[in-house]
Amino acid sequence: MNYLVALDFSHSTTPVLQTVANLAIKKKDKIWLIHVAQPNPALAGYEAGPDVVRGQVAEEYKREHKEIQRQAGRLREDGYDVTALLIRGPVVKTILAAAKKHQADMIVMGSHGHSAVYQILVGSISEGVLHRAPCPVLLVPPEK
Repeated sequence: MNYLVALDFSHSTTPVLQTVANLAIKKKDKIWLIHVAQPNPALAGYEAGPDVVRGQVAEEYKREHKEIQRQAGRLREDGYDVTALLIRGPVVKTILAAAKKHQADMIVMGSHGHSAVYQILVGSISEGVLHRAPCPVLLVPPEK
């Protein structure tokens, strides 16, 4: 099986990784870890701004890249076939595109359990993926 595991580095990361480790068969299944970063300011309509802002964005990308590689390394140490991806773009669209590209048999991601009011005002990434995914989606609740 091909698992696409969407990580946001929140409190749901640990239970999501534990769940996929319980599902996947070592050395047989493929795990694709994906973290979707905000689009590059130069490509997202940002005006040329202070170098300090660009530097902060670059540092955030470096931190996110390091974190997803760290998580992938932990799974690899346990014998799993893992590839880590840091991709910029709109979150739902990027997760769905990665699922198709890597022929995911299942998408595994965390659910933050926000209230209905929050979902109406802000939206829900998990709901967006769930309704348009090309494969089954497993939503993992956050740790208590």
